[in-house]
Amino acid sequence: MRPRPRPPRLPAADVLRVGLAGLRARPARVLLSALGIAIGIAAMICVVGVSTSSRAGLDRRLDALGTNLLTARTGQSFSADEARLPTEAIAMIRAIGPVESVSAIGRTGARVYRNDRVPAERSGGIGVYAARADLPATVGTRVVEGRWLNGADARYPAAVLGPAAAALLGVHEPGAQIWLGGHWFTVTGITAANALAPELDTAALVGWEEARRNLDFDGHPTTIYARADERAVKDVQAVLGATADPEHPSEVDVSRPSDALAAKQAADDTLGSLLLGLGAVSLLVGGIGVANTMVISVLERRAEIGLRRSLGATRGQIRLQFLVESQLLSLLGGAFGLLAGAAVTIGYAATQGWPAVVPPWAMGAGLASTLLIGGVAGLYPAVRAAGLAPTEALAASP
Repeated sequence: MRPRPRPPRLPAADVLRVGLAGLRARPARVLLSALGIAIGIAAMICVVGVSTSSRAGLDRRLDALGTNLLTARTGQSFSADEARLPTEAIAMIRAIGPVESVSAIGRTGARVYRNDRVPAERSGGIGVYAARADLPATVGTRVVEGRWLNGADARYPAAVLGPAAAALLGVHEPGAQIWLGGHWFTVTGITAANALAPELDTAALVGWEEARRNLDFDGHPTTIYARADERAVKDVQAVLGATADPEHPSEVDVSRPSDALAAKQAADDTLGSLLLGLGAVSLLVGGIGVANTMVISVLERRAEIGLRRSLGATRGQIRLQFLVESQLLSLLGGAFGLLAGAAVTIGYAATQGWPAVVPPWAMGAGLASTLLIGGVAGLYPAVRAAGLAPTEALAASP
């Protein structure tokens, strides 16, 4: 008995050529279907990339500003008197062993204007604070224009403005005169924004002694900033309130500003998870588009399928042809999606001043998603095409 002949195996190069020919025959439909995959992959890459870049930017800022900054502020008073920290609070906090540096600001009742002709009610919400000379070293505030208050300025009408305060007053460089507390003050510097002490961004800061002499400042600090040893931050935080005001420790609000930044990052991550879900939905819609394109392709190409079957193509070869087409279609969309997602991430990170980070695992997951979508979307059309009998396919052709 003669052995049954085996059909020749189709080389991989020929399978790829056949698959590409099927896509080239319908370019408009292929591009629209690939667009759905591209949008889904791009959305996933953008969400992961922007979130990771944001986290890297936050880490960079925290590395520069430090996570060991603690603040003690006047809180709610439980007595008839207004809550305030004692004048000795700075010295008492400095006596805590792990504390590395301490500084403070004290709010005054003064108001600041661009000149003496501005109506009193148009203060712009700018706070006027007495500041100590060591404040920049403790808080990490950086002066970008001019200089900080020095020993001489602290006793004379000189002020340093936060960036928001300078913008509201229309001051763009040192040397300008501002009307502060009924006196003319000279602006000696403008600071950069400070994420750990945002209250300084909208503040006009004057020397401690000058504030006591001309602004009716009582010498009581309203916010104390303390840097502690990284290994003892929690311990210092636990005793900071009682040390700042031993008589009324419950009236002192103690916080760690970096915790607020971390909480904001956690909220951003939650939003990122939501957007990632939307990207997955977009990817699913793109997969349905691929499946639809492949089903229509099977219906339109019955004559081709019947002819190939008549010429000896096996069911497996027909099935492989349509699976390859769906995979190529998905890879086309996935490649555009990866490039678009990476480009958007890099561009957005550049506008925010973040390091651009596109995790390799996200790129790999995006590529794997396209292959999975292509395989699932092309499975049913491929099986259906392979199941067509040659005579049925030829008879159904126009």
